Amino acid sequence: MGKFVVSTLKILIAVTVINLLASFVYTRFDLTEDKRYTLSEPAVTVVKKFESPVIIDVLLDGNIPAEFSKLKSETVQLLESFASKNKNIKYNLVDPLVDEELAEQTIAELQGLGLQPANVTVEENGKVSNELVFPWAMVNYKDQTVKVPLLKNKLGATAEDRINNSVQQLEYAFADAFTKLNIGEKKSVAIIKGNGELDDMYIADYLTTIRDYYNIAAITLDSVASDPQSVLNQLKEFDLAVIAKPTQAFSDQEKYVLDQYMVNGGKSIWMIDQVSMEMDSIYAGGGEAIAVPRDLNLKDLFFRYGVRINPVLVNDLYFTQIVLATGEGNDSQYNPLPWFYYPMVFSQNNHPINTNIEAVRFQFTSPMDILENDYKKTVLLQSSPLSKTDGIPKIVSLEMINQQPNRENYTNGNLPLAVLIEGNFTSMYKNRVKPLKLQNTLEEGPENKMIVISDGDIVKNQLRNGRPLELGYDKWTNSFYGNKEFLVNSTNYLLDNTGLINIRNKKVTIPLLDVKKIAEQKTKWQLVNIGLPVILTLLFGLFFGYYRKRKFAL
Repeated sequence: MGKFVVSTLKILIAVTVINLLASFVYTRFDLTEDKRYTLSEPAVTVVKKFESPVIIDVLLDGNIPAEFSKLKSETVQLLESFASKNKNIKYNLVDPLVDEELAEQTIAELQGLGLQPANVTVEENGKVSNELVFPWAMVNYKDQTVKVPLLKNKLGATAEDRINNSVQQLEYAFADAFTKLNIGEKKSVAIIKGNGELDDMYIADYLTTIRDYYNIAAITLDSVASDPQSVLNQLKEFDLAVIAKPTQAFSDQEKYVLDQYMVNGGKSIWMIDQVSMEMDSIYAGGGEAIAVPRDLNLKDLFFRYGVRINPVLVNDLYFTQIVLATGEGNDSQYNPLPWFYYPMVFSQNNHPINTNIEAVRFQFTSPMDILENDYKKTVLLQSSPLSKTDGIPKIVSLEMINQQPNRENYTNGNLPLAVLIEGNFTSMYKNRVKPLKLQNTLEEGPENKMIVISDGDIVKNQLRNGRPLELGYDKWTNSFYGNKEFLVNSTNYLLDNTGLINIRNKKVTIPLLDVKKIAEQKTKWQLVNIGLPVILTLLFGLFFGYYRKRKFAL
């Protein structure tokens, strides 16, 4: 008896000591195969910068569908991981619709803040109902608030894919929000003007979005003719130049200024229409217009970096739709119809820029040739395998909607539409006569990056009553495309020195229960879970009774 008491006391003392030590030393172990609870180094670096409380409100509390319960638990696990790195990280679970009487008012207020709900169809016991869920988090720091979307929906995604996509982007979504709240000195982005680029109202949503990260200003190349050195010096103050759908040719002098900007380390995004064609021209022309080449005098510049935009049109069987009106007056009907010159481009998920993004909409785009040289080139977006090219000049008519495409002709697919170029930039004017004199010019530059996209409209947002809509939203079909996310990711990748965007490459797989199999085998598993424990208990009782009889009978 004495030995038993001593052993028990030793165990109690050991457990007490271990608990005391554990209160001073906090350790987490991630035993998952995909290391989903191990934060990336860039995310840890960002979260450690906070020196005062960060309060995160997660709007996923209450009675929510099963798939969102999984998203909620994964979000909480992630926030606990962030909190383990910085005690200033605090989070609350909030049910925004807890008060049923104020539900409609609350929904309107949340939508007014830009928090769009997810409409979820729930089937339970043969009954189908629709529920609204707000899969958002609000990150509050001092007097700033950043919205974090928790749900990542993609066209054609199943419930399991939707949750996997959402969980996969959680770490980057929160790390990105922490970055916005912690930005000290912002980098600068120059919007190039002077060659017929898109008006600001048509790139307003893109500019509004990147303004959270960067300072933005317009640089006009008109002054190159009179004072090229001043324009180059001004450009060098910017980290990135954005050229959005120029329609007028660049002079050799303007090209040389841009060339020296890039060779000196300036990043750039080129969104170029090599073919002149607009839907407005077709409507104004009674249903047809002629597509002609657009000469921007940029072929030699892109050739130097290993790409060539061909003056032809991509015709793709993976298309997006346009809306045409039939009938007159009150009898008018608006019908979405296929338009093969508006490709729906799905990502290959081969780079942090395009990983886990929605399909991107292109409009009257042209394919690119990838040329062999010393630069590293990554095709970020390409047409579908079922696509082809149409030569120009060509009459583009709405009549094509009524014509059945011959699938056998669509064999020249996978055409590059957006290409990332990386390497030590060399001036296109190396060993050539310079078009003008500039000070401190370079022929060989440092490591640099640029992105060339063969569609100027990829950045163009639509208008409603003169006000810009969200980039990627088509008001005619009420569809959302991934243009905005792709361009913001492209901008962040070019200007990110921390490697934060590489978190997007993290692969996470969440095993979910098969809803169909659950319904089919519901009775079976109910019997197993309820009946088996009862049977085992009875068997144990019988065995124990038999054992006692045998023991005491002796």
